[in-house]
Amino acid sequence: MVNLLYIAALIAAIAFAVLVIYLAKVLKATQRTLTHVADTLEGLERQMEGITVETTSLLNKTNKLAEDINEKAVKMNTLVDGIKGVGDTVSDFNQSLRNLSTSVTNASNLDHDTSAQAMKWGTVFMNLWKKRKSE
Repeated sequence: MVNLLYIAALIAAIAFAVLVIYLAKVLKATQRTLTHVADTLEGLERQMEGITVETTSLLNKTNKLAEDINEKAVKMNTLVDGIKGVGDTVSDFNQSLRNLSTSVTNASNLDHDTSAQAMKWGTVFMNLWKKRKSE
């Protein structure tokens, strides 16, 4: 019976040794995998630092560009307001000319006979002046 105990202990020791060997192999493979993962993460971290620097630079340039566009938009608004003022002035001037033309037309229509007489007298005076100048 003692022999049986020794045989059982020997089998248990061999099984434990095999288990330890396979466990050591699994742990070594896991260690290699974790080392590769760590290396990959370090490379990724370096790449992310580069991307972060580039992104920050791009954001700064974008902010400067947005500020420049805002400044130019304000200047354009001032220019548009000025052009609108010129347009309003031209429109007012045109309206004044229309009013003057209307009042001249109305006055001409009311004093048609007087206007015709004035035209005749003007023609007479022009003819007299031309005669005098010719002599």
